[in-house]
Amino acid sequence: MPTTDELKRIASQVRRDIVRMVHAAQSGHPGGSLGCADFFTALYFEVMERKEGFHMEGHGEDVFYLSNGHISPVWYSVLARSGFFDVDELATFRKIDSRLQGHPTTHEGLPGVRVASGSLGQGLSVALGNALAKKLDGDKHLVWTLHGDGELQEGQIWEAALFGAHHKVDNLIATVDWNGQQIDGPTKDVMDLGDLEAKWSAFGWRVHHMDGNNMAEVLAGLKQAREGAGQGVPQIILMRTAMGAGVDFMEGTHEWHGIAPNDEQLASALEQLEETLGDY
Repeated sequence: MPTTDELKRIASQVRRDIVRMVHAAQSGHPGGSLGCADFFTALYFEVMERKEGFHMEGHGEDVFYLSNGHISPVWYSVLARSGFFDVDELATFRKIDSRLQGHPTTHEGLPGVRVASGSLGQGLSVALGNALAKKLDGDKHLVWTLHGDGELQEGQIWEAALFGAHHKVDNLIATVDWNGQQIDGPTKDVMDLGDLEAKWSAFGWRVHHMDGNNMAEVLAGLKQAREGAGQGVPQIILMRTAMGAGVDFMEGTHEWHGIAPNDEQLASALEQLEETLGDY
């Protein structure tokens, strides 16, 4: 079981992977990926209950769905670093015929990916379906899912929220990457999200909060939500992050939502991020 400091070191390597992958492809989404590195590291290396290998049906283990699929670099890095596929494959990110497409896909059979994502708003519906299937199968494990805050502007999210509460889907834990940014600017300017805690509570969900860029808080928040499962209501974590966390010139701005660093910017980013597991 890794310590908090060990998880921080893994997250640093994940951030290195992200900026290197996006730089090499000169395409991709570094901002949200960097902001969620701590979440993914804690989830995959400590919190989720997993079996050896990859099993598409996910029976007898926790499963995860990435709804905001554009932050694929962080997911690919963590999947590789936690043993789903060889780390060297990260070098193929966004290349022709690569299994590591810009948005996760299933047709090439990439271990860890159960559904194509990137069309925003759909992931919660998929995760709810899997959570209900687990109940029907007598599987006590959990379904986890991640969403962007800008994604909450999609109507399908709120239809799924109603469905989850109505059907008491209490084996699902959703998380929102609440960084206040989306591709066109701050969410408050594009379409203000209002009081998210009040909204989700009104829809019948139990709401948690955590600082997504503080590893100790992430661990505590995820474990608290796990302990709250099975009590008749779905749960959601509102996770405050900084877009671009870990790289000073990328932090807190929508401008790094979907552009790649140049050579000089990559060098600056890597100077700020400790190499802890070895670059691919």
